[in-house]
Amino acid sequence: MIFYFTGTGNSKWIAELLSKKLEEEMVSINDLLKSELTSYEFNVKPKERIVLVFPVYSWGLPTPIKVFIDRLTLINVNDMGLYAVATCGDNAGLTNLMLKKKLEEKNLRLNSCHTVQMPNCYIVIPGFDVDSKEVEEDKIAHAEARVDLIVKAILENRQDDTLYRKGKIAWLKSKMIYPSFIKYTYKTKFYATEACNHCGLCAKLCPMNNITIKDGVPAWSEKCVQCLACINRCPQRAIEYGNITKNKGRYFFKNN
Repeated sequence: MIFYFTGTGNSKWIAELLSKKLEEEMVSINDLLKSELTSYEFNVKPKERIVLVFPVYSWGLPTPIKVFIDRLTLINVNDMGLYAVATCGDNAGLTNLMLKKKLEEKNLRLNSCHTVQMPNCYIVIPGFDVDSKEVEEDKIAHAEARVDLIVKAILENRQDDTLYRKGKIAWLKSKMIYPSFIKYTYKTKFYATEACNHCGLCAKLCPMNNITIKDGVPAWSEKCVQCLACINRCPQRAIEYGNITKNKGRYFFKNN
């Protein structure tokens, strides 16, 4: 079973590749979070592999993954443990250790965690923008071969450290920068410009039901988890984040 969370489509595509290569069904964490369910119970079949696929947020776990794990119950979970594949623009810091600790709270074991570089989509702080078209295409071109190596490691039930990109000064990034990111995540500065055509896509995409439509115009409450689905996938490019994003690009994986 492939549980995946996605904002701009990168992790969904990786989940689709894993689903095909491992012959496991996909389950959208986004859909679960948008539902009114407060607990998620799944029966694990014999020899079924459980894989979590999600993007790295500021060198750490996305809040939606923490919520998902808190609500998750796996019945008949086997001895193989869980696997994780994290997508990241560059590196993942100590995300694997955070995930291991979070799963242990539910008496679940992280068997291995690997990373796949995908195009950057985080544009709401100064100094960060989408990748150039050349870099974007290069990352996507190399991703499937990376997934093939990860699939091999999963089938052999082993952690391959060459397939986890921790990056430099990982401790500083995950222990210092990530907590600040989480602290200020909910203080949203999103707004819709006059270019908004009132399609409502942003509200449909929001995994936390954070966006409501008032008189045809989206409004954001203080529950944002920074998935950036709304701003990157707006067909009119009508969403901005303060003044930070006005001259920046937008990105989402076009197949999703």
